[in-house]
Amino acid sequence: MKGQLILENGQRFTGELFGAIKNIVGEIVFTTGMTGYQEELTDPSFAGQIVTMTFPLIGNYGINLDDNEAKHTSLKALVVREKCDYPSNFRNEMNIADFLEEEGVVGIEGIDTRALTRIIRDYGCMTAVIMQGEPSQAEVDALMAEFDNSKVILETTTDASYVVNPGGKPHIAYIDLGTKEGIIRDLVKRGCKLTVFRADVKADEILAAEPDMVFLSNGPGDPLDAPGTIDTVKALIGKLPICGICMGHQLIGLALGCRSQKLTFGHHGGNHPVKYSETGKCFITSQNHNYVLTDYPEDVEEWFTNVNDKTCEGIRHKKYPIMSVQFHPEASPGPLDTSWVFDRFLKEVK
Repeated sequence: MKGQLILENGQRFTGELFGAIKNIVGEIVFTTGMTGYQEELTDPSFAGQIVTMTFPLIGNYGINLDDNEAKHTSLKALVVREKCDYPSNFRNEMNIADFLEEEGVVGIEGIDTRALTRIIRDYGCMTAVIMQGEPSQAEVDALMAEFDNSKVILETTTDASYVVNPGGKPHIAYIDLGTKEGIIRDLVKRGCKLTVFRADVKADEILAAEPDMVFLSNGPGDPLDAPGTIDTVKALIGKLPICGICMGHQLIGLALGCRSQKLTFGHHGGNHPVKYSETGKCFITSQNHNYVLTDYPEDVEEWFTNVNDKTCEGIRHKKYPIMSVQFHPEASPGPLDTSWVFDRFLKEVK
């Protein structure tokens, strides 16, 4: 079935719909990964977004459910130049079209993703719709007006608290803002016990669990829309070590007095270089975010810096055991150059 991808600035692309056939609205972004489309499909940080894959052929090694980063997909739609209907991989369980249909996610192929990516780079991330047929402008405007991503963290956080690896040490109070399973796996791999809390958890509840550290996960959306998490972090400063990744990094920064700023088109993909302030060494990282921290107070210093645009990729506090990174050291997908950051986090407990 023919469908159209229509951008907020009025530009239209016609393609072939697959997966779930329905009209949707979301924020359009692009990601530069050559592989790892399944992990990106199931990364909660993409919740509410229409994801454009810059690599032209997607789905060639199929879908293996063991590689999911969450139980369900949270993104609105996937935009590709060409999908592969007959994948080749001994681990393959289904093709990408069947997976998207099962997950209720819209797909559209036959789109000039190179041209689309250049538009997003020039105009920035914007609201977009994918609709069946050739909708009128009035129909497009009505659907565009429905978009609201302000509650997305509460829509992706856990329904209730739970414990992972109960016999492990140290004990980490893990605030789920829309977490990837890869972060939990890397902490458990290092022997940690995790008590996973909802995003709207209060500081008293965390302290009652008697953890050794507080950890804030990744998650989707604008950090200023977080449901009281900034106040929770403020109440824990000086009482426990605090670390975080991606959205968790942004919320820690805001709690410490930094500001947040939206990037023009964000950082999405597994090939983003960052510079480590302690050694000057460059690492290639996996990233998925639209916001960055700015305007640090005197007691906060930049720990990592993006080599391409000089934005903040990590902070640490000069007095308290608090540090965080914007990128994903667990990768999933992407390079494992910075997996050592987890070990650095855990040193704060000692």
